[in-house]
Amino acid sequence: MTADSTSSPRNYSAPVPPSTPVPPSTHFIDRLQAATDAALSTAHHPGSSFDGASADLHSRLEAHVDALRDELVDLMLDLAAHPETAFQEHRSAQAIVDLLARHGVDAQLGVHGLETAVRAEINPTPASADDPDSPTNAPTETPTGAPVVAVLSEYDALPVIGHGCGHNVIAVMGLGAFLGLKKLADEDPAAVPGRVVFLGTPAEEGHTGKEYMAREGAFDGLDVAVMAHGYGYDLADQLWLGRRTLTVEFHGHTAHASAQPFMGRNALDAASLMYQGLGVLRQQTPPSDRIHAVITSGGDRASVIPDYARVEMYVRSPAPETLRDLSSRVEDVARGAALMTGCGVTVGWDQHPPSLPVRTNEALTGRWVEAQRRRGRNPLPRGVVSETLAASTDFGNVSYRIPGIHPLIRVSDSDVALHTREFAEAATSDLAKSGATDGAYGLAASLLDVLHDPALAQAVKDEFESAGGAIDVPGYFD
Repeated sequence: MTADSTSSPRNYSAPVPPSTPVPPSTHFIDRLQAATDAALSTAHHPGSSFDGASADLHSRLEAHVDALRDELVDLMLDLAAHPETAFQEHRSAQAIVDLLARHGVDAQLGVHGLETAVRAEINPTPASADDPDSPTNAPTETPTGAPVVAVLSEYDALPVIGHGCGHNVIAVMGLGAFLGLKKLADEDPAAVPGRVVFLGTPAEEGHTGKEYMAREGAFDGLDVAVMAHGYGYDLADQLWLGRRTLTVEFHGHTAHASAQPFMGRNALDAASLMYQGLGVLRQQTPPSDRIHAVITSGGDRASVIPDYARVEMYVRSPAPETLRDLSSRVEDVARGAALMTGCGVTVGWDQHPPSLPVRTNEALTGRWVEAQRRRGRNPLPRGVVSETLAASTDFGNVSYRIPGIHPLIRVSDSDVALHTREFAEAATSDLAKSGATDGAYGLAASLLDVLHDPALAQAVKDEFESAGGAIDVPGYFD
């Protein structure tokens, strides 16, 4: 070997990473879409074998809801133009109360422990009418023996992108359903034989407003609760995952990172090991489970061994039992990372109450399907749209207390994802305007059926009990 060859630098070109991120491949989404398109041609929901309310009552209810269309659309657009995030929905809640007042409904604002929660009733019991500050003192049945039913609205928005989950549409669907039943009751008291409760429920995005309200008695004495959510398809049912939040703090010892690194206990190492451990854990979890985390604190200067690191994460699973199992395994990973690095660890679950999966009541879902077919829609059965596209909602907590439904109604094109600016635009579109009215009728019709069909009401109750009945939501993960 010559001297020149030994002294010359190596001649090669290192790959240079691009300055912009590589776009994600769409191949998996494309395959999911192809599978959905193939299933659409044969998918059919069986509907309902129950009679429900009479055709005449449904025609009259439908006319009342359709007459509300302009007011519902105006409010839907107004909420979209003035988005408010969780617990800050003061203007939105007041707008709902004002619209109720214009139709002769004296609604309560600031109930069940939340300043922006709303409650109103049709056929209120004497207890709730005489004492508006104590709306939960009502008996579980009306004097007629009819069930006590509720329709829910959400109206909080996402930071920055506004109503990217379409809660402006959810708000007016629930409100329109309640007002449609109110108009029917005013016209003919016998047409709405039971109590109907409207609940405006704040803080669904990133929080659990319904659980806070539940712990203050919002759902006590109710037999059924319904709401609907905007989406890119008409779906009778879809998977909603339970969700818990977890904050893990690692505590170490600082040291000079060059002179005496051996005198430190590196909290960032612990956080890094936990993050890697979660990645390994995913291989041994069901494909329906979700774990996502960020390291929000890990030191300030590279020359100092960090004595503090913080990991924040979501844990999701499709059943209460599997969510509890996954929670235990994730906590083991955190404690193992602390042991490996000699750090202390503080594990904090559920800064806000957890969200349970949605337990859908099939007997009630069938009535929603029949109502939507009346409006020219054809809600698809569960499983047509891939269940890998799953999110979470605090309505799950309601559905494990009382029977309920949370169907999805088409307000956008199928390729528009929730929690995007594109969906915020779709939530003011013509599809959203028609969806708001169709959804309002569907929710009102489903409740009207329960009020008039004792066999349906009993089937709804029996199905809920056979699925396990009510669970102790606040204490479930203790």
